[in-house]
Amino acid sequence: MNRMDRRALFTSGAAAALLAATGTSVHGAPQRGGLLRLAIPRDPELMRNLALRASHDTLVEIGPDGVLRGELASGWRSDARALRWEFDLRRDARFQSGAPVAVSDVIDSLTQVIEDIWSIQAAGPNRVIIELSSPNPHLPYVLSASGCVISQRGATVDTLDQGAGSGCYAITRANEGRDFRAERIAHHYKDHLAGWLDTVEVAVIPDPAIRAEALRDGYVDVAAFPAQQILRDRRDLTFHPSVEDMQIVAHHGVGVPRQVGKVSALDDARLLERWWKI
Repeated sequence: MNRMDRRALFTSGAAAALLAATGTSVHGAPQRGGLLRLAIPRDPELMRNLALRASHDTLVEIGPDGVLRGELASGWRSDARALRWEFDLRRDARFQSGAPVAVSDVIDSLTQVIEDIWSIQAAGPNRVIIELSSPNPHLPYVLSASGCVISQRGATVDTLDQGAGSGCYAITRANEGRDFRAERIAHHYKDHLAGWLDTVEVAVIPDPAIRAEALRDGYVDVAAFPAQQILRDRRDLTFHPSVEDMQIVAHHGVGVPRQVGKVSALDDARLLERWWKI
C-alpha cells in the first residue's frame, strides 16, 4: 500500500461524524436540478480530485456516512487471510463513450496503482480476482481512493478534460489550474442516489478574502477555506463542520448529506455528486 492509499484510508469519509452547522439544520431529501458553483484555493491536487470524483468511479466508495459500499462493484469477498479478493462488477455501468465498464478496464486501471498486487485477472465477464503479495484486510478501503478510479482501457487521467470515466458528470470545459465545468450524464446508474445537480462549476480563487467576498455576494454557492473573520457572523450561510472550525461554507440554498466526513474537508472530494440545490 503506498502513501496515497494509507492517507485515503485514514482521512476519507471513513472518519465521518455528525454534521455540525450554524444557522440551519441539515436540509431534507435531495432534490434534482440546478447549478452549483464552488470556489477553491489554488491547489492542483484538490482540483484534480474534484474532477476525478465527478467524472470517474472506483470499485467501492466510502459514503458520506462513513459506510463502505459498492460503486462499480456489486459485491466483494476475500479468503480467510485477505490475500485473495474477488470483486463482482455491476452490469449497468457505462463509460461516457457508451462502452460498458468491463473487467479488462478494471485490470488495466489497477495494475499499476496498488503496490501489493501479486496478480489481477478476470474470472468471467463480470468478476475480477486480485491476489496480493501480503495480507490486506483493508483492500476495499484502499480501492476507494481517488488514485484507484477506473478508466476506459488505454486512457489516462492526467488532464481534467479526460472523457473516459463512468462518473455522474462529464467534464465539458477545463482550464488547468483555473476552472472546470461538468454536466450530468443522462440515465446514469446512480440516478436518484447521487449526481443531483444538472451542472457543476469549480473555480480557483487564490485569495481567501476574495473567495469569501464571492460567496457573500452570491457569485458562488460554496467556498472552501474562506476567511473566517469575514463570514462567521453571516446568518445566510452554513459552516462545515462548524463555525469555529470552518472548512467549507455554503449558502442555505445548498443541501448536504446528513453526515459528512469530519477530517476530509470536501467529503473525500465527492461534494459535487453528493450535494444539491434547494
